[in-house]
Amino acid sequence: MKKKNLAVLYAAMMLGLTATGGSAWAADKVKIGLLSTLSGPGAGLGVDIRDGFNLAVKHAGGKFGGLPVEVITADDQQNPDVAKQTSERLLKRDKVDFMTGIVFSNIMLAVGPSVFDSKTPYISANAGPSQYAGEQCNPYFFNVAWQNDNLHEAVGKTVMDKGFKKVVVLAPNYPAGKDAITGFKRFYKGAIADEIYTKLGQLDYSAELAQARAAKPDAMYIFLPGGMGINFIKQFVGAGLSKDVTLFGPGFSADEDVIKAVGEPMLGMFNSSHWAHDMDNPANKKFVADFLKDYGRMPSLYASQGYDAALSIAAAVRDVKGKVEDKPAVLKALKAAKFDSVRGPFKYNNNQYPVQDYYLRVITKDTQGRVTNKTLGKIFSNHADAYAGSCKMK
Repeated sequence: MKKKNLAVLYAAMMLGLTATGGSAWAADKVKIGLLSTLSGPGAGLGVDIRDGFNLAVKHAGGKFGGLPVEVITADDQQNPDVAKQTSERLLKRDKVDFMTGIVFSNIMLAVGPSVFDSKTPYISANAGPSQYAGEQCNPYFFNVAWQNDNLHEAVGKTVMDKGFKKVVVLAPNYPAGKDAITGFKRFYKGAIADEIYTKLGQLDYSAELAQARAAKPDAMYIFLPGGMGINFIKQFVGAGLSKDVTLFGPGFSADEDVIKAVGEPMLGMFNSSHWAHDMDNPANKKFVADFLKDYGRMPSLYASQGYDAALSIAAAVRDVKGKVEDKPAVLKALKAAKFDSVRGPFKYNNNQYPVQDYYLRVITKDTQGRVTNKTLGKIFSNHADAYAGSCKMK
């Protein structure tokens, strides 16, 4: 009888704690699943996201909102099936509170449904598919980077403004590649001499370069992130096309990871970005200096997005006072985006993609003789993506 009474009393206590939001279910740490591309041709992008994210955790003293941070890192191998299996493990076995890290949009589209079904907030540090910006927008999906079309729209406007009349466009044949060309053509209204789609991860572009040469363009626009861009630009210059054709790309095809591998042949290439290492604000100066000190290389926009993704999560955990189990409060705090972005002021649109400025950069030599990007000026101010109107979230 005595044991039975004790059991009833214990059950009542637990019920009371749960009902009042007490400590029965309170988290003792913040668990973050960082699933990214850490091997293969796209590995440099995932490594930069991971390193930027971990630098923000270090800057926070290893704690978000007073809770210790555990980052569980995994490699998606740039394979949708591997990504789906690994995300299931992170969600069900590791029971992560947040997820982040995916580079490629086809991976994001494969993983998204299981993440959203589990009601786990996903903070994208890169992938920004048009599907999740429009009709398939989801309250559990936040993107601190950009929507796939945006940087390409900025280059399309630049190429148009500079008076180029005949352009060849080239991108991988996957969701972000198609969004890239769509975005470019939304603002470039001149002649498209040829539209070329390649295999994702392709490294030999001899056939495509011959095709481009035959079209006789005055400019060429490429979207080829990571190892794809490195190989293409080397082959573009080696084939002599740079003498007659001006090369443009989004920041991902002309960032520090590509510059480090290609070097001086990239001098003079124009590109667009929403971030640059020479942006003059305190958060960015600290980020750039410490990234260079800790990792021995200049940060790329991928690293900056990983850093901002971590800041976003840290701010949300802080604002819910560590109660990460309170999902409605966490979503509200994430949406408020009360963190000091390396880009300066940051805000979300109704679809939880950024409304932000985009800049024109050119690859040049800095005062130390390093080949790097220099910001030339602003292309767009407070630019929103073209899909937000189809999103029914308020």
